[in-house]
Amino acid sequence: MKPRHAPPLTALRAFQAAARSLSFQKAATQLFVTPAAVSHQVKRLEAYLGTELFERGHRTVTLTPQGAALAASLTEIFGMLDLALDRAAPAEPGHLRVSTMESFAAKWLAPRLHRFHDAHPDIHVRLLTTDQLVDVGQDQVDVAIRYGLGTYPGVQVEKLMDAPVFPVCAPGTSRKDGKPIASPADLADVAFIHDQSAEGRPGVPDWAAWLQAAALQGVSANAGPLFPSIYLAQEAAVNGHGVALGLAPLVEEDLRRGRLVRPFDGSLPNAYAFWAVRPLAARRKSATDAFCHWLQTEATGTLSSPALQRTGAP
Repeated sequence: MKPRHAPPLTALRAFQAAARSLSFQKAATQLFVTPAAVSHQVKRLEAYLGTELFERGHRTVTLTPQGAALAASLTEIFGMLDLALDRAAPAEPGHLRVSTMESFAAKWLAPRLHRFHDAHPDIHVRLLTTDQLVDVGQDQVDVAIRYGLGTYPGVQVEKLMDAPVFPVCAPGTSRKDGKPIASPADLADVAFIHDQSAEGRPGVPDWAAWLQAAALQGVSANAGPLFPSIYLAQEAAVNGHGVALGLAPLVEEDLRRGRLVRPFDGSLPNAYAFWAVRPLAARRKSATDAFCHWLQTEATGTLSSPALQRTGAP
């Protein structure tokens, strides 16, 4: 093993924030520092590792393959650290510990959570973000929101919402020849954005499945950058780096705000869905009941959102 000095933890936090938003400016706002400070910390980390983590363009940054791999690992490490600290701390009355994947927390739960706080000011929600499955019976987690098949033994499971898949991109994203994307056939001349969430998961559509459904031949399903999470792939699309496959619940907010658009109609069904999971013997039962009821209400509103009301096959 290559000997190293202790890793620069401040630089790792700055890099993770920048990787999550693909923006030094947004990372600086989140960390309450200047963009120059974030840039300095990222350069410090790059020097420590001896490799570049970002490709820097004009007012844009994208992750290198090494940066994408590190960002995925750090998300897991920091999520596990938060969970370990929560295990060690005594549970506070009126506090709910909710575990979910980072992309769901950032793209669906966080923009809506203020409505739960308004309705239940006495219940405080602590979000724990990790893509690892947690044991809701042992990890002091009151509710876990999972993306999967729903086959979770020994716990209470409630389906929240389906997750159909369709292409999304930033407004103004065009084909390589500058013409607008207006039909599935135009996908032959765009950059695909990939995420690892569909790899090795039967029934979860990827670009190969989409191209097959659209009967597009001679188009490589593997070309384009690969990101380690749904969140990073979606942010890459928001920043105009190509076309990504969006999960309906996770892109609804960006579609509604105009940060993303659906260039044409059509979606594919997804074997995976979002589920609320809690222990059979729920702690703080009245609070967990209130939170799960609120989740169901918000999920119903999401699937009926005008931003998602497009039908038809590719």
